[in-house]
Amino acid sequence: MARRWGIISLGMLFLAACADQQSQPPEPPAIMTWPDLTSRPLPAPTTTIRYRDGAAGVIDVWIPDGDGPHQVVVMIHGGCWQKSIADRTLMNYAAEDLRRRGLAVWNVEYRGVDEEDGGYPGTFLDVAAAVDALGDADPALRLETDHVAAFGHSAGGHLAVWAASRENLPETSPLYRENPLRLTAVINSGGLADLEASEPLTLPSCLADIAGQLTGAPSDTRPNPLSDTSPAELLPPDAHIISVNGSRDRIAPPVLGQDFTVTIKSAGGEASYREIEGSGHVELIAPGTEAFDVQAQLLMDALGGES
Repeated sequence: MARRWGIISLGMLFLAACADQQSQPPEPPAIMTWPDLTSRPLPAPTTTIRYRDGAAGVIDVWIPDGDGPHQVVVMIHGGCWQKSIADRTLMNYAAEDLRRRGLAVWNVEYRGVDEEDGGYPGTFLDVAAAVDALGDADPALRLETDHVAAFGHSAGGHLAVWAASRENLPETSPLYRENPLRLTAVINSGGLADLEASEPLTLPSCLADIAGQLTGAPSDTRPNPLSDTSPAELLPPDAHIISVNGSRDRIAPPVLGQDFTVTIKSAGGEASYREIEGSGHVELIAPGTEAFDVQAQLLMDALGGES
């Protein structure tokens, strides 16, 4: 009898263990890593043009099939503002996907803070010059420049929103230029657009460690280095700013996009927010993911096209 009860007890323990195991939520799927993206075959642009002298003074142009004129997306890569982390070719996968959808892509390079004359003001002057060069593009490229969208990822999100906010730069700033190219909409993709808010939330090596190089030192004429470098100080932007964040992004947590959207709206600007459940940072620029498909459609919608 004792043996029988022992068997029953073991059976009950086994069933209880199974029930407990079934009650535990399944582990979420792993988020993408950089090698998941960069191990893919690297697409090549249609052509490369130069907007200034120097290794960083280039723009890769991706032209879709058809006669045009082609609607254009200005693309700005991330990499924590550091060329040792990433250059424009990280965005080749995204650029080729958009090209196949019928959009031209203006994928710009710029000096990182770890390059000679990068940081303040060089990084910003490069981005401004590369964006404005679109207005003087070769007519043979058949680009439609009256309504232009921008797509910036991570640090590139900051630079894309900054490019759309340049009309609010103080005229005393070394970054001020008259009549900058107007952007209709910007996808702030996992972006670090509000520098002050982003610094304590992203990796120290991504922003805190290089913040002084990026924004420059304070001076008597420029006591606040964020005054002409952080879009949160240049409100409201003329463009519609669409912040897109992955719910599991550890580089740009969703709260950054949420709060920046509120900040823009509070200043009277046009802004919206999308969060992609289960997405990390890499998925945002990886074709074939839900995160990238959502953003591609947002770009098509902003430019009045069809995906």
